[in-house]
Amino acid sequence: MHTLQALASVARIRQGWVLESADNDFAWPSGAAWPARFSRLRCGGASRAETVFNGLHALHAMGVRDQDWVLVHDAARCLVSAEMVNALIDRCLVDSVGGLLAVPVADTLKSEAHGRVASTLDRSEKWLAQTPQMFPLGALIKAMQPHQSAGFAGITDEASAMEIAGFSPLLVPGSAHNFKVTFAADFALAEALLQGRQALLAKPQG
Repeated sequence: MHTLQALASVARIRQGWVLESADNDFAWPSGAAWPARFSRLRCGGASRAETVFNGLHALHAMGVRDQDWVLVHDAARCLVSAEMVNALIDRCLVDSVGGLLAVPVADTLKSEAHGRVASTLDRSEKWLAQTPQMFPLGALIKAMQPHQSAGFAGITDEASAMEIAGFSPLLVPGSAHNFKVTFAADFALAEALLQGRQALLAKPQG
């Protein structure tokens, strides 16, 4: 719901869909708690890529045009902000390919073998991919289509499919706050950051 509220605050997003599995029994909030312009689609697949691919085809069937821009976002990135999304849209709207939010790698990178360091990797020109990722609907479907028969192996995000198809997506600077809540410690960090945001919003101005 934090993710939905953040995306719903971006006025330029015409419509949004939550892609979920057919047997999802989560009790979604209703009424005023559910953001306008967002709907649910029960088209989830066996993987993230399959779910996205199914969702893209569903949008196409609804009348979304090939040239229309679509943004794909991981719901687990609940700290995304309207500012980040608008920065991505601004950069992509004037580009023919599209792009993604990402952050440059700041830490030293190590490769591993049997629990020990095998080597230190060059971190220059390395970026950590984030979402949203923004591409024209038709181009993204066409890029993902050849990988369907292989279960979308190697397609870890939309940008990777576009890269294999011969495109070079834009890298738009994101934020370290836009991390994917994955491990147990991530939940505590996300909660602290969300509480900090709410405190700032509640603070009197002037």
